[in-house]
Amino acid sequence: KCKVPEDYDKQNPEQRHIYRFIRTLFSAAQLTAECAIVTLVYLERLLTYAEIDMCPGNWKRIVLGAILLASKVWDDQAVWNVDYCQILKDITVEDMNELEREFLELLQFNINVPSSIYAKYYFDLRLLAEANNLTNPTEALSRERALKLETMSWLYEEYKNLSKASPQRSVSVDNLTMTRWVPAILS
Repeated sequence: KCKVPEDYDKQNPEQRHIYRFIRTLFSAAQLTAECAIVTLVYLERLLTYAEIDMCPGNWKRIVLGAILLASKVWDDQAVWNVDYCQILKDITVEDMNELEREFLELLQFNINVPSSIYAKYYFDLRLLAEANNLTNPTEALSRERALKLETMSWLYEEYKNLSKASPQRSVSVDNLTMTRWVPAILS
């Protein structure tokens, strides 16, 4: 490993450093390719909604926040904030919780990803990979996987609406009458 330069937060990161950071998180947390696509959707939303720019000093936190939310919304076995602290040794659970809260607020709590948006990003990434002679995933986006994404987003929206209706800090699912409930873990 090479030493981190003093002015690390002022230098634009090289593509390989960005790739290594993301690959480390995805590998250690065993995140899916679908989670990467949802992460990209969240990143673009954040940059649009919050009108902020990524810079050398904030790109890791922005990417981490997007990955954190995407893993909780998309993956059936979401990674807990404490698990990210095991991967990234210099971050605390409190910091992860705050990052998650801030990211949700900056996204204006819009974490729903319709299947049409997912498909657009999926095919745009495939074209980008082909244009740069990178390997493509051989498995195409199936109807089942697209519907799963839409269902997970819808369920989270319903959970969020239910939480807003109740002044409680947590909500009991005892009286919930949905046929299938998969709550997103928020912290």
